[in-house]
Amino acid sequence: GTNVVLVDDVIFAGRTARAAMDELMDYGRPECIQLACLVDRGNRRLPIQPDFLGRAIGTRPEDHVYVHLSEIDGEDIVVLKRAVRGDA
Repeated sequence: GTNVVLVDDVIFAGRTARAAMDELMDYGRPECIQLACLVDRGNRRLPIQPDFLGRAIGTRPEDHVYVHLSEIDGEDIVVLKRAVRGDA
């Protein structure tokens, strides 16, 4: 009967969210699982979509997205590092 909200900084293929949901099921079946993400990179490989989303950005699979939080890194910022073609 519990509602669970999973929080992820960046969603890409969906594998991390899937692994978290599988782990939750080891402890019982919640009433509802919702997903909150700061950044959605697209390029999903699993049919998982966030219920709450900060920003969607278009990326290529070889690009990298870094999320810095003020509590840890001293600033709140999202950095998109585009890979040079052939530099994956």
